[in-house]
Amino acid sequence: MKPILCIETTSTNCSVALAVEGSLLPNNYGLKDCLDLLEDNSDNYQHGERLHIFIDEILKRNSIDRSDLTAVAISSGPGSYTGLRIGTAAAKGLCYALDIPLISIDTVNSLSVMLEPDQQASYVVPMIDARRMEVYTAVFQDHNLITPVNAMILDTNSYQDIRKGKDAVFIGSGATKFREFLQDNTNKYIDRLPSAIGMCSLAMAAHKKSDFVKEVAYYEPLYLKEFKAG
Repeated sequence: MKPILCIETTSTNCSVALAVEGSLLPNNYGLKDCLDLLEDNSDNYQHGERLHIFIDEILKRNSIDRSDLTAVAISSGPGSYTGLRIGTAAAKGLCYALDIPLISIDTVNSLSVMLEPDQQASYVVPMIDARRMEVYTAVFQDHNLITPVNAMILDTNSYQDIRKGKDAVFIGSGATKFREFLQDNTNKYIDRLPSAIGMCSLAMAAHKKSDFVKEVAYYEPLYLKEFKAG
C-alpha cells in the first residue's frame, strides 16, 4: 500500500508521520506501521509556519512524491482551535489537489495507544488539558471506547470507580494535573502530547475499511466547545 500522510496539530506539538504497513520506526511505544516521524514541540503555536515545511521535508527525506500518497489522515480533535484549523486546512487542500481520500482520527484514540509496554492497563483515560480543571477526555477498556469524548471539569469524584480498581492509566496533558489534584500514587499518570506516530496504525486500519470522510468540503474537526476569544 502507498503511504498515508498523518497530520497532528491539536496541541503545541506540530507533528507529521508517514504510515506504511509493516514499518516499525524505533520508538518507546512499540507502535507499528510508521515509516518516519517529524515533529517539534514549542511553547508557542507555530504550526502555520512549520506544518507545510515538515510535510515537504518528511516526503523528501523518504524519496516520496506527493502523488505517491494514498490518503491523508488528520487528527480530528478536540484540542487547540488554531491548531485544528491549520491542520484541517492543510489536509483538505492536499486531498483536493491530489484527489485522494481524507481519514479522520480521533485525537483521544491516537493518544490512548501511546503507551510503553510497562504502562499498559485495563483502563486507559486520555486527558487533554482544556485549562483550569477542565479536560477533554474519554475512557477505553481493553482498547475499546466505552465512554465517548467529552469535556469534563475534574473533581475528587472524577473516575472514582476506575481509580479504585488500581488498574488505570491516565495519559495526556491533563493527566499529571489530575494526579497532583488527587495526590493519587496508586494509578499511572503520564504527561504526553498527541503525536502523529499514534495515528499510523489507526489510519492504516481505517484505509483498509474505506473509512473515509464522505464530504471533504464540509468536514469540520471536533472542537467540542464553541470558540471564545481570550
